[in-house]
Amino acid sequence: MRMPSQDKLEKYAELALRTGVNLQEQQKLMINSTIEGAEFTRIVARKAFEMGAEDVHINWSDDELTRMKYEYASQETLSEVPEWQQQKFTYFAEQGAAILSIRSTDPDLLKGIDAGKVAAANKARSEAMSTFRNYTMNDRLQWSIVSIPIPAWAQKIFPGESEETAQDKLWEQIFSIVRVDQKDPIAAWEEHNETLIKAREYLNKKQYSKLVYKAPGTDLEVALPKGHIWKGGPATTEKENIQFNPNMPTEEVFTAPHKYGVDGKVTCTKPLNYGGNVIDGFTLTFKEGKVTDFSAEEGEETLKHLLDTDEGSRRLGELALVPHESPISQSGLIFYNTLYDENASCHLALGKAYPNNMTGGSDMSEEELDQNGINHSLSHVDFMMGSDKLDIDGILEDGSKEAVMRQGSWAISFE
Repeated sequence: MRMPSQDKLEKYAELALRTGVNLQEQQKLMINSTIEGAEFTRIVARKAFEMGAEDVHINWSDDELTRMKYEYASQETLSEVPEWQQQKFTYFAEQGAAILSIRSTDPDLLKGIDAGKVAAANKARSEAMSTFRNYTMNDRLQWSIVSIPIPAWAQKIFPGESEETAQDKLWEQIFSIVRVDQKDPIAAWEEHNETLIKAREYLNKKQYSKLVYKAPGTDLEVALPKGHIWKGGPATTEKENIQFNPNMPTEEVFTAPHKYGVDGKVTCTKPLNYGGNVIDGFTLTFKEGKVTDFSAEEGEETLKHLLDTDEGSRRLGELALVPHESPISQSGLIFYNTLYDENASCHLALGKAYPNNMTGGSDMSEEELDQNGINHSLSHVDFMMGSDKLDIDGILEDGSKEAVMRQGSWAISFE
């Protein structure tokens, strides 16, 4: 695999550990990585030990073996998640470990695979990982996601280029977007986080009752629950008060919409890579919070399986605001990777909401969350619907209206 200079890799690894998961001395670290990312993963592991990690555990995966299993295994087999796998993740969560995911997957990994198989496997894994997911979605531990190039992903973004050239270009983009190319990436992230903190603080003071989205193919009203909380940039662990950055990159501020208060139509503006398949050119129609109609130019069957995961997968669990000036948007590239594409444009998420996007939500039961309009589901899938043609208005409690975004850019000042 084509790799950049050792110095750049070391800086990226340190950024992921210090700003991403903010690893503490004598803390365990669990890394999820693919075998194609082994060289970078070893750098991260060594640096973690040098920082005083008590232990570093690696969960390896392999795209070729994953594809092979989907081709040959039965749907029944793919729907089984061994109990020991569930226990492993729960064990590290209970031990207070930090969780770092190093993602590098082919966007077309499962192209041509029976969509029913993929849906069954995704649902089974979501059910099996529900306990662990409660730790991450309530910020009960530090977790972060970063990405590194592999040939298949790089050539998807830069078609027609050789493997080496495509990977070089993607490394360059990643280093620029996550600020590794700056003299002091950690200081640059501190400054960036301050910008996102100002945005979320402004929106939390406003407490809009509703957002209204207008763009070509989109005419949508989204109610916001009373007591909703905007988050973005750094998160803080629930008990230890340790700051970390769940996503690197991140350009969003986000909150939970009211699960019963979404009406209208929304059209995607970028392809969605879901479970190794691409869904593109799709439109969703909502009534009283639920998707009542949908269509897609590509991957419609995959979209149908996603929407049919459970009752909550037809409702929204997140809305996020991202200005068109985002460096990812300005790159002009489609990354076919949600971590990157969602930070290029405003987006919504089908499925489970983050409980801590509601005041006191982390301590609420599912029934209490539902009563407050917070969605529950096995799935949580972001899709991009923002562009330089998107206008958003915020409706205040008294019914008055103010511009939040115009032509994809902030229409409000956070200073």
